[in-house]
Amino acid sequence: MPVKDLVLTSPDIAGMERIDDRFAGQFGAETPRMVVDGIPAEAVELALVCHDPDAPKPLGFTHWTLYGLAPLDGEIDVAAGRQGPNDDGGHGYVGPFPPYGHGDHRYYFWVYALSRPVIGEPARDAFLHAYGDAIIEQARLVGTYSR
Repeated sequence: MPVKDLVLTSPDIAGMERIDDRFAGQFGAETPRMVVDGIPAEAVELALVCHDPDAPKPLGFTHWTLYGLAPLDGEIDVAAGRQGPNDDGGHGYVGPFPPYGHGDHRYYFWVYALSRPVIGEPARDAFLHAYGDAIIEQARLVGTYSR
């Protein structure tokens, strides 16, 4: 997967640090702000995905899919995107909620700069399968959480 100049940061989540409780499932799951920089000029759209590979499920747990984002540097306007499905059976952001005593889980927030727009609101795996060839660049921010 290509990695060059694209950077994903957050004023709410420090890389490889514990995610604050206000963004977690049992505390209201406030949606964290995400900031992107270094978007390639040829990008026509951004997609954002949050995934927990440590969840006790065969494919981990998808917490957030967001499509149709304008390829603009700066804070991502979550309201301007299309909220896709999460693995909790809904759409939009669902906060960390790992099993008690399961240890630290890693939450990968991925931003993808795409060469073509995403059609509809695919689940994470369907998106990666259908649009893997359209990823110009990708970047990630990883936070941790445990209960």
